Amino acid sequence: MTDSEKLDLILSELQGVKNNVQGLEGEQQGMKSDMQSMKSDMQGMKSDMQSMKSDMQGMKSDMQSMKSELQDMKSDMQGMKSELQDMKNNMQKLERKVTGIEVHLENVTDRNIRLIAEGHLDLSRKLDEALKVENEKELQGIRLNILEDEIRKIKEQFAATA
Repeated sequence: MTDSEKLDLILSELQGVKNNVQGLEGEQQGMKSDMQSMKSDMQGMKSDMQSMKSDMQGMKSDMQSMKSELQDMKSDMQGMKSELQDMKNNMQKLERKVTGIEVHLENVTDRNIRLIAEGHLDLSRKLDEALKVENEKELQGIRLNILEDEIRKIKEQFAATA
């Protein structure tokens, strides 16, 4: 083999190596762009994670607020429960008083009213009898007036004829 053939062979080998190096550089460039793409994807994921983290913080504060409000509602409900118990006790006292009043009305007042009514009935009868006598007196007074008037007229007629 001649020198020129050897040089051509070395040159072709160098061309192959150069092509390989360029291929590797292309692959390296592809890998570099892939890495850039992955880096930008990671940045996107990082910003998404930040957004999720801030959303979670908001949710956490909302949950704290709700927890506080629920606690307030719970204490309000306890107060209402206590007030309802007081009202229930007052209603029971009131029911006992009303029952006592009903018993008193039934046993004492109704009986006393009945006794008074019976006495009033007797008084009413006696008043009716007294009024009957009084009415008869009035009728007799009217009759007496009529008779006196007739006697006066008769006297006048007698005096006029005499």
